Amino acid sequence: MTTVARVPVALGNRSYQIIVGDGLLKQAGALCGELLPGRRVMIVANPAVNCLYGTTVSTSLRKAGFQVANTEVRAGERAKSLRQAAGLYGAFLRNQMDRRSVVIALGGGVIGDLAGYAAATFLRGLPLVQIPTTLLAQVDSSVGGKVAVNLPEGKNLVGAFYQPALVVADVQTLKSLPARQMRAGLAEVVKYGMIADRELFEYVETRLDSILRAEEEPLAHLVTRSCAIKAQVVEQDEREEGMRAILNFGHTVGHALETQGGYHRLLHGEAIAIGMVVATALSMNRGLCERKDLDRLRTLLTRIGLPTKTSVDMNSLLRTVRYDKKVRNQMIYFVLTKRIGHAMLAAISDPGELRAAVRAAWSA
Repeated sequence: MTTVARVPVALGNRSYQIIVGDGLLKQAGALCGELLPGRRVMIVANPAVNCLYGTTVSTSLRKAGFQVANTEVRAGERAKSLRQAAGLYGAFLRNQMDRRSVVIALGGGVIGDLAGYAAATFLRGLPLVQIPTTLLAQVDSSVGGKVAVNLPEGKNLVGAFYQPALVVADVQTLKSLPARQMRAGLAEVVKYGMIADRELFEYVETRLDSILRAEEEPLAHLVTRSCAIKAQVVEQDEREEGMRAILNFGHTVGHALETQGGYHRLLHGEAIAIGMVVATALSMNRGLCERKDLDRLRTLLTRIGLPTKTSVDMNSLLRTVRYDKKVRNQMIYFVLTKRIGHAMLAAISDPGELRAAVRAAWSA
């Protein structure tokens, strides 16, 4: 088994650790038992993940003295709905969950968001453990305490800031990921490189082949470093009142594209890849970065196998962007890059500027 890395998230009485390693699912009971001994547990997963890993995690938890129940929810982004959350509330009630009971989100970002939202709101809050099984969830969505469901008008419009008690990231689970899911997860790693760590961006450039082969060492490095970056940002701005907004690089247009596609045409990482290209083009048009930065980003995303543009009605896209959570006082706030490894937040008031950025981003 690989060396286990522990990344702390220091938030006072809401502090927790992100544990990264290979083969950690078999230790889930012991790891949870360190914090939450002998409690009733509900594992939430989609059918595919439950088939792959549900028994391993359940067995480990029972050995550690937990009373374990499992419930399944549908796969895919459209599972992040108020209806599905209500279904989880029903499962919690049937299994007599109380305020000491633990919700374990076993799966990707959809499961983490949905189960996390249900945990945050049932009985005004149940302890939550995130066990992410996709690259995107391990490097991003399981960390930081954002939980939410979608509305038809936009993504993540109903949610909360609710920190987990523990995050367990077993990189061995990434070996079972479909290639498309692995590539989509790398979009968030590239995001961290663009906003905060040029060396991480270059690491993906130079080690891409071994990463796509799901080799343990580079994956563990990507997960650990990405989590460390996010932890540092969240520690400074837990509720996204300032600095944390830089984590949304590429997400304004990305979320709009997901909404436009009915949450099924593009994976989250694919939409974010396109959004990052638009955000970098917008940065270039403002003179914050150079054309070579846009070209380098586009080249890396293409090598990964991610889209860098799409066909969409511009007016419809702009209308959807207006529903984004980052709109304040009729101003759209975009995360821009000053060069690879550095980011800033800026207001966009002229729709023409966004149109021009989209044209520049998708011209190649």
